[in-house]
Amino acid sequence: MLALSRKKNEALVIDNNIEITILEIKGDQVKIGISAPKEIPIYRKEVYLQIQEANKASMENKGLDALKKLF
Repeated sequence: MLALSRKKNEALVIDNNIEITILEIKGDQVKIGISAPKEIPIYRKEVYLQIQEANKASMENKGLDALKKLF
């Protein structure tokens, strides 16, 4: 993991087309802005993990349904 220090209104660039800017700092919270192409999905980690779990459960259920159709 790369750890960087940034101040308000400072930014960093990832892969020439994603820019992350520090918008506000209040106590222990940091507000960031992300500029990226529309085709790049951006999720909060907790949402991303929920999506992954839902996809996994869906695939497991589809596998069971396919087996039931065989019999």
